Amino acid sequence: MEILRTPDERFEGLTDYDFAPHYRQVTAGDGSALRLHFLDEGPRDAAPVLLLHGNPAWCYLYRHMIPALVARGHRVVALDLMGMGRSDKPVDQGVFTLAQHVDWMGQWLVAEDLSGITLFCQDWGGTAGLNLLPPHGDRFDRVVASNTGLPVGKGMNKFLEDWLAFSQSVDVLPVGALLQGGTTRQLTPGEVAAYEAPYPDGSYQASAKRFPMLIPVQPDNPGVPQAVATWSYLETFQKPFLTVFGDQDPVAYKAGAHRPFQTRIPGALGQPHRVLEGASHFIQEDAPDELVAIIDAFVRADPA
Repeated sequence: MEILRTPDERFEGLTDYDFAPHYRQVTAGDGSALRLHFLDEGPRDAAPVLLLHGNPAWCYLYRHMIPALVARGHRVVALDLMGMGRSDKPVDQGVFTLAQHVDWMGQWLVAEDLSGITLFCQDWGGTAGLNLLPPHGDRFDRVVASNTGLPVGKGMNKFLEDWLAFSQSVDVLPVGALLQGGTTRQLTPGEVAAYEAPYPDGSYQASAKRFPMLIPVQPDNPGVPQAVATWSYLETFQKPFLTVFGDQDPVAYKAGAHRPFQTRIPGALGQPHRVLEGASHFIQEDAPDELVAIIDAFVRADPA
């Protein structure tokens, strides 16, 4: 397997980002060793808040939330999905499947031996991350799903159709422009550069390019059976489950992706679900302070 690794110097001096990298080796389906990157901040004896990002972002997305959560006493762990951020980057798009992403995260989770987790997941952080619950549910105490969904092959809206067509038509994804397009606040040039830092050229973008094709919206999408099985598990999930969506998000909120979570998951019943006004798809950029307050209150309301 051909594997690229973004040079460390591309992550030096990034705007508002001063966190020590951590790495864990995982194994691909062909036996290749791959390196996952994550951040781990705050007291090690505190229950972890696990932050999972979407596409084409990386854990830079959480740069404002991490210090604020640590200041409130939480241990905060943020993972770069494979092929994103400082994680390794297989060149072959065929390496990336929904099941493989879930397997890599599961290997990492077991190796780090995290438990008592509060999961905050957005976009692909939820579409892939929620699939961690069936095999590893005992490690999680609660879930916050934000601007995400878990489709099961029932089709797509116009936005997704356009996104699929665009993402597969370009040699290089305009990562900074995509982040800005999913954010209502104006990103600075330094922030745009930080989002583009993991990708010196298009050969490093196999994961980001492949993610749109992995959304299990088509009936014959290979990810549909796994998503269906995860929904069967979620319909028995009694632990606290909260949704927080941005009202300007055309991907998830305007598609109504929050409603199945609220109505089908037992642990979501009676929870203080939120819709944040003025926040778009990358809600972490538009409403970091509100998200920190919501996560902190959610943990303290039901300390497992």
